[in-house]
Amino acid sequence: MVISGKELAKEVKENIARKVASYRIEYGREPNLCVILVGEDPASAGYVRSKGKQAGEVGFSHTEIHLPATITEHELIDKVKELNADEGVDGILVQLPLPKHIRKHRVIESIDPAKDVDGFHSKNVDALWHRLPGIRACTPKGIIKLLDKAGVEIAGKHAVVIGRSNIVGFPVAKLLLDRNATVTIAHSHTEDLASITRTADILVVAIGVPKLITGDMVKEGVAVIDVGITHDPETGKLSGDVDFDTVEPKASVITPVPGGVGPMTIACLLENTLDCYTRKMQW
Repeated sequence: MVISGKELAKEVKENIARKVASYRIEYGREPNLCVILVGEDPASAGYVRSKGKQAGEVGFSHTEIHLPATITEHELIDKVKELNADEGVDGILVQLPLPKHIRKHRVIESIDPAKDVDGFHSKNVDALWHRLPGIRACTPKGIIKLLDKAGVEIAGKHAVVIGRSNIVGFPVAKLLLDRNATVTIAHSHTEDLASITRTADILVVAIGVPKLITGDMVKEGVAVIDVGITHDPETGKLSGDVDFDTVEPKASVITPVPGGVGPMTIACLLENTLDCYTRKMQW
């Protein structure tokens, strides 16, 4: 089964749109998402446009703030603080990556945790690890939704997560642990990686190395979630971390690239924005 993130994302967004229509009447306004783009990277600009377009589709108001790549770290943080203080802004997202002279962690930590729709602030990461209420990172949250939609049993299974970032690797490992899976975390330099991946009932790959995982590295019936999306240096086309053509025949379920995890990341971003809004309005 090839898992379509587009189809599930559509379901999630339809549910959000229904709630927004009701909340607009109840609270007098719709949720507001603000996205900051620093510089003019074409890929980042495309992501920002897509997020804004989909925010509008579910009934959100949204603002795109474009700042020059020459902006200082201090000036960027001041802009974030300005949005923190704006009661009309429910969610704040700073599009990554940032220019090299700006420290990503300083900017992320400047966002109000209650408006951190990406779920990257240390308080939201801490809440995840301590099973406390908080905002969950979008991609890991979307991965769990995809597995559930495909009917993949998580409890009691062995999940292998390749990737150690705070954006995907560690958070998805924790979410799988919370669903009673046994989890192994590896990375692209793990010695004899294939011996580990062949034990996986669920395999999540998130490192950005085209076609790292091939058919001989997985067992029959594995559920594969491919988070990587890069350009294959040989073909120039978009590629995942998984060699789809050789892995798909052995997998019980697999996500394509593109069209798998990506749409769910944005759907979960919108869901997080709605959650930030409702917590504020119901306080």
